[in-house]
Amino acid sequence: MGSGRTRLGSMDNIVVLGAGYAGMTAAVGIAGRGQRVTLVNNGARFTERLRLHQVAAGQQLPKLSIPELLDGTGVEFVDGWVGGIDLAARTVRVGERVIGYDRLVYALGGVPDTAGVPGVEEYAFTLDQAEAVQVTDTVVCGTGLTGVETAAELAEAGHRVVLVGRAEPGAELNAKARAYLQRVLGELGVEVRRGEVVKVLRDEVVLDSGETISTGQVIWAGGVRGSELARAAGLEVDELDRVVTDAALRSVSHPEVYAVGDAAAVRQEFGVLHGTCQSGMPTGVHAATSIVRELRGKAPKRFRFGYLHAPVSLGRRHAVVQFTRPDGTAKRAWLSGRVAVWYKETVSSAPWPSFRRMVKVPASGTVAWRRGGRYTR
Repeated sequence: MGSGRTRLGSMDNIVVLGAGYAGMTAAVGIAGRGQRVTLVNNGARFTERLRLHQVAAGQQLPKLSIPELLDGTGVEFVDGWVGGIDLAARTVRVGERVIGYDRLVYALGGVPDTAGVPGVEEYAFTLDQAEAVQVTDTVVCGTGLTGVETAAELAEAGHRVVLVGRAEPGAELNAKARAYLQRVLGELGVEVRRGEVVKVLRDEVVLDSGETISTGQVIWAGGVRGSELARAAGLEVDELDRVVTDAALRSVSHPEVYAVGDAAAVRQEFGVLHGTCQSGMPTGVHAATSIVRELRGKAPKRFRFGYLHAPVSLGRRHAVVQFTRPDGTAKRAWLSGRVAVWYKETVSSAPWPSFRRMVKVPASGTVAWRRGGRYTR
C-alpha cells in the first residue's frame, strides 16, 4: 500500500515562503497529502522564536535542521532570500532562481518594528540580533510579554536590567497573576520604569517625560510588523504591512495567495490575531487543508480561532500561565510555580514534534485549537 499518500491534483507547484511555525505547518501539511511543495527559507536552521529570550541570555539551544525534518516528505527546500514576488506571472525570485507557483503560501513572519522611534535602528538590538548578550547593563524596551520574558531571563543570568514601557508588566493578565509576575520580576532584580521611549542613543534611552536611563545596551521588544515584500509585490496589506485575508486566509486582492502566521492580518470578531505560535500553527493547518480542498474542487472553509492561554516564562525557575477566553481576555484561572514552568516548557517544545507527526499524519489530526472566533471584515 506504500505511504498511503495520493496525489490530489495536477497543479504545477505550491510554494511556501518562510519556514517558521506557520510556514512549516503549511508545507508539511500539504506534502502529507501528496502534493508537490517548494519551501523557501533564508537559512536551513529552524528558528525557535519562542526561545529567543533564552538565546539572548546565553543559553545553547539544539540546532533544528529544516532539511532533516523534510527528509522523505517530497518537499523541495530552497535556502535563500526572497527577492521579489511577481503576482501577474505567479513567480517568486530567490537569488538568481525564478520559481513558478499555482498557489502561494506567504508565511514570512514578522520583523521587529524599529522605524517609529529615532535611534532604534542605529543603537538598539532586537531579539533576532541579541545572541548571547555580553553587556550586563541592559535596558529592555517593551513591557509586553516578550519584553517581560527577556528581562526576566537576563536578570536571572546576572544582568542588571531595566524594563521600560507604557503599560505595566503583565497588563494582559488578571490581577492575581499580574501581581505574581511583578513580584517575581522584583525578586530577580528587574527595575521597572513606566513611560514611552521617544529616543534611543548610544548609551541611554530617553522617555517622553524627559527622563533618561543610562545603559550599556538596549534591547528593543516594542512589537513587530510585516515585511515590506508583500506591499512591494502589490498585495493588499494593513498599516503594519500584514497581508489582509478573507475568511479562508486568502489574500483579499489575490486569492491564489494564502497568508498565515505573523505575516497575515487575520481578522476575527474580537480583532486581528496577534502574532503567536498559538495562532500561527492553526493558520498553517487551515491553509494546507484549504489548498487540498481546492485540489478536490471544493471551496475552502472559513477559519475560526479562539485563544486558550498566555504562558509566560520568568527565567528558568518561574513562570505564569494565564488561561483566557477566546478573545484573549483573562479568565480567573491561572498557574504559577513548578507546574507553570512545566506547562510553559511543554508549550514551547510542542511545535517540532508536531511537525514530525505531520509527516505521516494529516495536519488536521495533529494540531488542535479552540475555534471560538468568526471572521469579520
